[in-house]
Amino acid sequence: MQARSGRLHLAVSFALFATAGVTNTAITVSVRAVVATALSVAGVYALAHYARRVDRGRLARRSLALWVAFLAITPAHVVGLETAAALVPGASGVVVLALTGLTWTTMLAALGTTAFLGFREYGAIGAKVPEDRSVENGYDL
Repeated sequence: MQARSGRLHLAVSFALFATAGVTNTAITVSVRAVVATALSVAGVYALAHYARRVDRGRLARRSLALWVAFLAITPAHVVGLETAAALVPGASGVVVLALTGLTWTTMLAALGTTAFLGFREYGAIGAKVPEDRSVENGYDL
């Protein structure tokens, strides 16, 4: 692994995911899908750089922490974001946008880190693929 931890890439991916989530609710229908998709793709790209720079143990812990954070946000969606925002002092519109961005950030980052962890684990298995000669001869490795 490289000496740098890749925290900048993780922070950039979080910011892009949050902006994609907020953009998905704040712009007209035709433009919002394109903007949210572009931001999500950029976030996954930054997350991939982060996943490449950290070891498997750290990536697994980060993935678990993101899933726990995502599950901690879900009660706000169960009762409704406006109802949850009414419980917090301040402008309810800002709180709703913050909860939306936080939800999208934790969900997409948790999915991404889990997927990259799965790819890394699959690659670490080192599955033996039989050579063409041995398959043709009926030998199984």
